[in-house]
Amino acid sequence: MTPDLNLVDGEGAGQQQQFSAHNPIEQYVLLSKSAKGLACLELIKQVLEAPGVHVFGELLAMPNIAELQSGPNAGYYNTLNLFAYGTYRQYLENQAQLIPLTPVMRKKLQHLTIVSLAIKTKCIPYKELLHEMDIKNVRDLEDLIIEAIYADIIHGKLDQKNKQLEVDYAIGRDIRKGNVSEIVETLQEWCDSCETILACLENQIHRANTEKQKRLKHKECIETEIANLKKLIKVQAGNDSDEAMATDSGREMSAGGNPEIRKKPTKSKSLKASVVNAFLT
Repeated sequence: MTPDLNLVDGEGAGQQQQFSAHNPIEQYVLLSKSAKGLACLELIKQVLEAPGVHVFGELLAMPNIAELQSGPNAGYYNTLNLFAYGTYRQYLENQAQLIPLTPVMRKKLQHLTIVSLAIKTKCIPYKELLHEMDIKNVRDLEDLIIEAIYADIIHGKLDQKNKQLEVDYAIGRDIRKGNVSEIVETLQEWCDSCETILACLENQIHRANTEKQKRLKHKECIETEIANLKKLIKVQAGNDSDEAMATDSGREMSAGGNPEIRKKPTKSKSLKASVVNAFLT
């Protein structure tokens, strides 16, 4: 009889509950340390059906699981490897080396296939999806995509007009060791681009600050000139006022007691004062 792999005693039970909350594969990694024979095979079947488990690299690396790849039960290891790195189309092409999939396993592998396609392009044509997942009609395909969206495996929308899936987000999948160098290279290119953009931004900031200082200095010069001009205008206005008063006094003395002659200089003085005030304002 195959033991119940969901039961762990003592401290292991607490660890299993904690791992399942943050990283669902961890509980299966923990169980694989002691799983042997049929229990190991049952463990693989359970993890392939487990909801929320979409990465399998840690389990593949466990010694008890790795031993299966060269024995009579290599199909279990190959299937687990397929779920880690492969697609549903690859399953169809290599069924002889793999175990039969239950409906739950089949659907999970199809969801993972959508993720793999989304890594290559964010707009996946229905035609390609139908071929990769061996689905005969669009209605079934859209139902499968909607299930993947509700399961938080991908985020996106169905473009029924253009017959394509637009993907905004997809979960990560396991990475083969051979692909690590490509990822490092891509990340290095991204870092170099960020440094180039940062240097460009720093240049722009420096130019902006320099231009700002020039404008502030120019503004100060203009304000100083304006203040000086105002002072000069006030001095000139004062001098003109004194001259006007002296002229008016002279006219009054020369005019004697004639009131008509005295009124004219007063009017001229008022007009000049208004012009001075206009300049000052």
